Amino acid sequence: MELRALQYFVIVAEELHFGRAAQRLNIVQPAVSQQIVRLERELGVRLLDRTSRRVRLTPAGARVLAAARETLAAAARVRVVAGEPAAALRIGVASCVTGRLDRALTRLREAERPAEPELVDLPVAARLDAVRGGDLDLALVRGSFTASSLTVVRAWSEPLHVVLGHAHPAAGRTAVSLADLAPDGLRLPARDNDPPLHEAICAALPLTPVRPPAGDLLHVLFEVGHAPGAWTLMPAEQLAAARSERLLQVPLTPSATVDGHVVTSRATPQSCVASYVAAFAD
Repeated sequence: MELRALQYFVIVAEELHFGRAAQRLNIVQPAVSQQIVRLERELGVRLLDRTSRRVRLTPAGARVLAAARETLAAAARVRVVAGEPAAALRIGVASCVTGRLDRALTRLREAERPAEPELVDLPVAARLDAVRGGDLDLALVRGSFTASSLTVVRAWSEPLHVVLGHAHPAAGRTAVSLADLAPDGLRLPARDNDPPLHEAICAALPLTPVRPPAGDLLHVLFEVGHAPGAWTLMPAEQLAAARSERLLQVPLTPSATVDGHVVTSRATPQSCVASYVAAFAD
């Protein structure tokens, strides 16, 4: 029995939709269906009832789902505990390197049991799936969220800053209130790009954004840098990594913050989780 087949089954069971599961796995839908059929044939039971309208777990599928998650978590734990000193530590991150990340990598290399970090740039959903499947040892995620199949531990907090261009009326201020900014100037990336961070930013806003969130972060920063009245909110460290000459970041008053989390497999030993959190802590 292949771990890949179990991973495919878990994702189909979570989505209850073969098309969405294929999108999460970044493969074609027939490949997902073939793996599920092969797994059912190998186990001798039907795991999913599927019709043209819906997919649902069978009683046997529900039992296998729990065992499959445990198996994937155990496989991830084997990869962690089997590592030699200075073993590779695969970390899922966004596509930016911050001062915090630099410091954390140094701490991990100099820890009592040193590790050699390997950074993997993935979108948030893919990061979490890679941790579940054992392809990553941990992931970093900003914003508040829960995941029953993963261990999620808050490690740090950073301020949200207003991001605007040099032509914005508030560009010369040392701090700015959200009440002083035009609501129709707010630009936000689409929620799908980073759901936990998107929801954390929206929670800090006094009103629902006038403009629907759209595009990715680069698209938003381009608009903010070129439209005189445009602005957005970003974690301070994330913007610092962007280093755009067209953009300024201004602290909020009153201040607002967003939490950063270390995410690991449920099977990762607590001693390892604690060391990861300590490396990224404030």
